[in-house]
Amino acid sequence: MLTKILVANRGEIAVRIMRTVKEMGLATVAVHSEADANALHVAVADEAVGIGAAEPSASYLNIDAIIKAARDTGADGIHPGYGFLAENPAFAGRVSEEGLTFIGPPVAAMRQLGHKTVARQLATKARVPIIPGTTKTGDNLEELGKSAEVIGYPILLKASAGGGGKGMRLVESPDQLKDAAETASSEAQSAFGDGSIYLEKALKRPRHVEVQVLADKHGNVVHLFERECSIQRRHQKIIEESPSPVLTPALREKMGAAAVAVVKAAGYENAGTVEFLLDASGNFYFLEVNTRLQVEHPITEMVVGLDLVRHQIDIADGKPLSFSQEDLKQRGHAIECRIYAEDPANGFMPSAGKILAAATPMGPGIRYDSGIYAGVEVPVYYDPILSKLIAWGETRDAAISRMIQALRDCVVLGVTTSIELMIDVLDSEEFRAGDTHTAFLDEHFASWKPSSEADEFAKLAEAASRTVASPQVTTSGPQRSDNRSPWLRLGKWDLA
Repeated sequence: MLTKILVANRGEIAVRIMRTVKEMGLATVAVHSEADANALHVAVADEAVGIGAAEPSASYLNIDAIIKAARDTGADGIHPGYGFLAENPAFAGRVSEEGLTFIGPPVAAMRQLGHKTVARQLATKARVPIIPGTTKTGDNLEELGKSAEVIGYPILLKASAGGGGKGMRLVESPDQLKDAAETASSEAQSAFGDGSIYLEKALKRPRHVEVQVLADKHGNVVHLFERECSIQRRHQKIIEESPSPVLTPALREKMGAAAVAVVKAAGYENAGTVEFLLDASGNFYFLEVNTRLQVEHPITEMVVGLDLVRHQIDIADGKPLSFSQEDLKQRGHAIECRIYAEDPANGFMPSAGKILAAATPMGPGIRYDSGIYAGVEVPVYYDPILSKLIAWGETRDAAISRMIQALRDCVVLGVTTSIELMIDVLDSEEFRAGDTHTAFLDEHFASWKPSSEADEFAKLAEAASRTVASPQVTTSGPQRSDNRSPWLRLGKWDLA
């Protein structure tokens, strides 16, 4: 039986995992870099251990330091979260070799499914359709060029060892291949410690639909239905929803069965996600398997009514699933918005700095998974995700309305965020109609700019940051009718 779990991650996902661990009556251990000494996940944990300098290679990717932290604190389980070492079989293997429990899949399954080209081979054997592409990795430019000519441009170069849009580049023509391959390989090496890449045919305007699975150590495998993740920037999701607005019951059943077939073929255990691309004709194609907890797992939790982290821990502890496929149903509709410290009006450039003020949106059906608080520094070294806002409603329209209001209630001052963009996306005619695809932002919001009043308040926040730590709530202050103003959302305030 597990008694103490070290979370080998940071930010909102570390906080979210620890909340479930504590609910289960288990102790928690945080690890942190020098840049994260004052981070929220450190404050939430029962114990915290510094593991190195700010750079990921010296801290969150430092396997020896993480194992030592587990040993020094008496942790008997390690949850990797997502990103960093979450899909690294060498890390999972080392955890097991040390006699600790890795809260994730077996090393063999992780190696097969975590390596994208091997996963494609498994999918083919399981008779699941795949996107045309290479079935082996390589960084030889001549070989990549030959494969691209056979498959036909445009193509996608992709990292073999990880996901999340890292190491992915769209190549429209042969003259772009060299630079794109070098950049993709370098980014993959930095993010996953493995620079190998492969290529796939780039489909035009597909939907990105993924299926959540759970598999225990006793041969039981279920799917927890789908999430649509088509609203993306730089191949990384920013808005997800469940159910997909276009899946019929028959297609849902077919995609769920395909997901189960792939993970069964790999001997998979624990939580995982099988990703597909769906074309306008309803044809779906296997994309990859993420052998970890997904960023967007909360929307599945909201519509299915399960705590995926709790089930991850139970599975790792050897417990069988307490339900079958027939017991699972979708109820209502859930949407997640990822709140990043980035500037969507400036190519989604990261925005580092101190959080001056933060307010949590609340209300029926609202969940806020956050890794920040007023006064904390947002470092430049890591993925810029700050928090995730989730809204559930009995219908898709109700969920959209709740999410828009929750975004308007969400306050993050001191850094630029994507909140205003997401309000406009959700309120757009195309999104409300469910007409989404992976090129949605490029097609409809390529020249998006914040409203003039929102921009005015953003400048005010920047100016105030030079003189005060945060706005002081008082009985007087500017009154504006624009409810998009984060300053107004804080209530009546003045600069003290």
